[in-house]
Amino acid sequence: MEILSALFGYLVHAFNVLMHLDKYLGGVIQAYGAWTYLILFLIIFCETGLVVTPILPGDSLLFAIGAFCGLGHLDLVLTLGLLSVAAVLGDTVNYAVGHYIGPRAFHYENSRIFKKEYLQKTHAFYEKYGGKTIIIARFVPIVRTFAPFVAGVGAMTYGKFLAYNVAGGLLWVFSVTLAGYFFGNIPVVKNNFTAVIMGIIVVSVLPGAVEYVRHRRAARA
Repeated sequence: MEILSALFGYLVHAFNVLMHLDKYLGGVIQAYGAWTYLILFLIIFCETGLVVTPILPGDSLLFAIGAFCGLGHLDLVLTLGLLSVAAVLGDTVNYAVGHYIGPRAFHYENSRIFKKEYLQKTHAFYEKYGGKTIIIARFVPIVRTFAPFVAGVGAMTYGKFLAYNVAGGLLWVFSVTLAGYFFGNIPVVKNNFTAVIMGIIVVSVLPGAVEYVRHRRAARA
């Protein structure tokens, strides 16, 4: 019970931070100054590079960061550069871990869970649709954390993965951060920042939810 209580408390706190990113991020900048860049780098890296930290903020954090760049509290060019490197490096590490674990996890022909058949199908899927998957996944919470890992498990060609990884990472960081930079300090947005963050989360999750419903309907049919 104590573990469940602690976990629930953590989730509540995480949700509170997510809904009030403007306040918390402002406090971090004020308290840590230039070290804020390293903190943000590590958050984006972990959110994309470690399968055990998929609940870290992504789109919402980038939007908030852009808003603070617009206020002059963070350097826009330096921020875009560092976070782009963090996003690309995170996916690269995630791919490498999946690629390392994959052959060992799927070593036994008759394993009930890790069947080689699954590995081969995953590889074929990513060879055919991998590029689009890696780029689109950047904008979908949770999915962006697991997509590069699965690409590594499926042994997607690294050269192909790297190209889409870089393109997706740059597109994600630049588009969402610049959206915050240009629109985050408009009075109506600034005064309703929590609602805007919630909207970003809903929009991010919506494509995955729609796709899930489509697959459920197709399976029933």
